[in-house]
Amino acid sequence: MRLWTFLRFMRTVRSRREIDLERIKGMGLLAVKVGQILALRPDLLPPERCLELQGLYQRTHTKHAAPLTRLMQANCPPGFAEHFASIDEEPMAAASIGQVHAATLLDGREVVIKFVKDDFEGPFKKDVARMKRWLSAVLFFSPRLRKVGNPMALLNHIETYTLDELDLRNERRGQIRLLEAIESVKDEFPLERLRFPEIHTDISGERVLVVERVREPSIEDRIDDGSLGWEDLLQLFRIQGAFMFGLGTFHGDLHPGNAMLSEDGTYTFIDTGAICEAPEHVRAALFGFFEHLARGNLDAAFMAMLGMAATPPTGAKLERYMRDMHELYDGFVGTSVSEVSLTQQMMKTVRTSVLAGCTFGEEAFPIIRSLMYMDGMVLRSHPDVDLITSMGPHLDAFKAIMPEASVDVPSTKQRSRLAGTPVAS
Repeated sequence: MRLWTFLRFMRTVRSRREIDLERIKGMGLLAVKVGQILALRPDLLPPERCLELQGLYQRTHTKHAAPLTRLMQANCPPGFAEHFASIDEEPMAAASIGQVHAATLLDGREVVIKFVKDDFEGPFKKDVARMKRWLSAVLFFSPRLRKVGNPMALLNHIETYTLDELDLRNERRGQIRLLEAIESVKDEFPLERLRFPEIHTDISGERVLVVERVREPSIEDRIDDGSLGWEDLLQLFRIQGAFMFGLGTFHGDLHPGNAMLSEDGTYTFIDTGAICEAPEHVRAALFGFFEHLARGNLDAAFMAMLGMAATPPTGAKLERYMRDMHELYDGFVGTSVSEVSLTQQMMKTVRTSVLAGCTFGEEAFPIIRSLMYMDGMVLRSHPDVDLITSMGPHLDAFKAIMPEASVDVPSTKQRSRLAGTPVAS
């Protein structure tokens, strides 16, 4: 992305008028992806602007939809159409990268055909390379920005998962990785309420995917019509949390449009092209932080977060960190998400922790991003709920599938003795 394009983008999202989503789409794929990230950052933009940007996640008809004949000629092998009894000319939906058409196989099964609309990879890589060049210059003159916001790590994350999305074969690969993870803990932590749609790999490829049609409404749909229950959201957290904290392999883009919920409480995860891995020390630190926070053990929570520090702080720096964290979390436990957003609180926590020596690079952001998604769902559907306290019982359950060392978080007094510094009570 050129600097001038980025400045136009920022002017669009910060203006007082309603955000023009079509204008952002016209700035290119990278602008759309950055916009989707900002939709989860009420610490950077007013909450109402974030809600407007969340429209970039929705799969809707747009004026940019491509003709079906052109998509089939560009993406499908000869004889592709012969596998279908019918293919709808009009798309069901179109997003920044793909376009979806309903179809019926010769045996009567309903499917959807996903197409990559254009050759995005080359222009996207060039945009990312340009943005990295001018961002490197900005960080050279403002090194603190790297510590607090880590924009380069965020850009690397956007690049990785977007390139994964551009190869539709990764959806099946992603399913396989998640299914293998589920199989590995089926006795300790069964995930029987999760399924994935069937992908017809024999007639799919890099730029065209034939997949079972899922008619259940998405979480996005249920939020819109008011049918998403609090227990439904907790079950989604149980499933995604098991992948994030327990297994370390998880759906990297589980926004409200990528999880479908049936009437019997079964979830279907779609668009599994971007799978993320969380190193053990990252998930151990974040798990310990949330576990102790849910119980009101603030000192233990703050010390657990220091598991992400390359060199844990000691002496006056540790005292200052604990003092700042206590000030930040004063009165936080027990409040609803409408009073204090978890996303806003996490960004302030990251900022305080970074100044104490913690590092939040590409390996940490996917988990934090998933928690932002959950926070956004709760804020839109159940704003009066105390999310942190509600997470507690599920966090306890994750211990059954976590590596033993990950749940052996040093106590506050132990860490204090190691640091040689008294800890605030």
